[in-house]
Parts: sequence; C-alpha cells; structure tokens
Amino acid sequence: MKENNQRNGKYTVAGTDIDAVKEQSRRSGLSYNEAKEWIAKTTGGRGTNIYSDTNAEEVKQKNQHSNGNQQ
Repeated sequence: MKENNQRNGKYTVAGTDIDAVKEQSRRSGLSYNEAKEWIAKTTGGRGTNIYSDTNAEEVKQKNQHSNGNQQ
C-alpha cells in the first residue's frame, strides 16, 4: 500500500504526507523571501534598494526644487 501511495505522489519515500506539509507551510506565515522584503521595507539597510518602491527620479526633482536648483 505504501508503494501505491508513493506512486500517486501523496507521500514521500519516507512516508510524509505531501499535502499535509504544503498546507502547514501555507498557514505558517511569511516565506523567507517575503520576510526579507518586509524587513527591508520596514527597517531599511544596506542592499535593500531592490525592495524599495521609491521613485528615484521623483526624489531627485524634489531635491532640486528644495535646494533652489543649486548643483
């Protein structure tokens, strides 16, 4: 019977129920990459610019206007 379940893809060779693991993982919270993104957006830090939703050109324009167009 165990061999039959393995062929159907429901259990691993070790006997782990694949669907149960997927469900538990789904309910467990953030994935590793989701956690990295959340930390980067809420705390900042080195190398977090890939997670930024800031428009760099917009910031540059605001800075130019606030500095009286001095460069």
